Order: sequence, then C-alpha cells, then structure tokens
Amino acid sequence: MKLKLMIAAAATALAAETATAQVFVIGKGLGGECYQKTKNKYSSFRAADEVCTRALREQAMNRENRAATYVNRGVLRMREGRYDDALADYAKALELKPEMGAAYLNQGAAHIYRHDFDLALASLNRAIDLDSPDLFAAHYNRAIAREHTGDVPGAYDDFVTALELKPGWALAERQLTRFSVEDVS
Repeated sequence: MKLKLMIAAAATALAAETATAQVFVIGKGLGGECYQKTKNKYSSFRAADEVCTRALREQAMNRENRAATYVNRGVLRMREGRYDDALADYAKALELKPEMGAAYLNQGAAHIYRHDFDLALASLNRAIDLDSPDLFAAHYNRAIAREHTGDVPGAYDDFVTALELKPGWALAERQLTRFSVEDVS
C-alpha cells in the first residue's frame, strides 16, 4: 500500500532568502582578490565590483578562473539588486564553462529575485543535474521556485533534501516549519 501524504504550506510565506555560491579562484592576483571580496564582507560594493572588473579586464586567466570571476562578480551584483548585470555575468561564465553548476545555481537565484520562477527552475534543475558543489543551496532555491509555481509537494521535498545535505541549516529548518504533512491514505 502506497502511503499518500498531503503537504500544505502555510499561507503566510516568509520572505524567501536565496542561497548563493562563490567560486574559488586559484592565485593571488585580482581574480583571487575578487573571490575574497565576494566570500567575505566588504565595506564598499563599488570597490569590490571594481576589483572583479579589473581582474576580468587586466588579468591573464585560464577559462575556469575567468568563468569563476564572472560568477563572483555576478554574486556581488546580485547582492546589490543588480539582477540584469548579475545574469549577464552568469551567462558569460557559462559561455566559458557550460558545465559550471555554480553559475546555474546563482542564475537561478537571480531569477527568483526577479520573480521569474520558471526560468529559475530551469537553471536550478541544471545546477542539480550537474551536481553543483553547493547542491544543498540548489535544492533550497528550487524549493522556493517550486512553491511559487504551485508545486508545494516538490517544494517540501527540496527543502527536506537541502536540510539532509546540510544538517542544521537554519534557513531550510525555518522554511520547513511552514509546512504540515498529513497521512491521507
């Protein structure tokens, strides 16, 4: 006998925080500094963005580090609400490295911020297919997109998976408190 579950999300949805991923850049040049600015708190967006832009403009990098630097600059720009600029950076990263899961993860997050949930799902499905290094974040973000497209059971499953992949993660735990699961068999 197959157990059927009814999953419902509370009508008062919390403001969804998306998860992002930075990409490590090997080396001590401007690309490495861009990564550090993205990873750590920075006092000035303009200065951090300029470091990343200079790295892309002035530093000789291999394809992987150049793609990573585009992702990192995109993360900075996304944090500032510059979603179109961030999406352009993720697209450039994917031109250089089409199988870069972190670029798809962050692209999905930017689409969520823009309320383009179908586009977010496409990007996040690809990040998951590629086994993105921050797989927990891809499932978390996909849960947000799924819930906004009406796939509440799928959203619940992804929040659970995110928490399984990163036990004790407060963001996923908080989201799961909004759901009630009932046996309807």
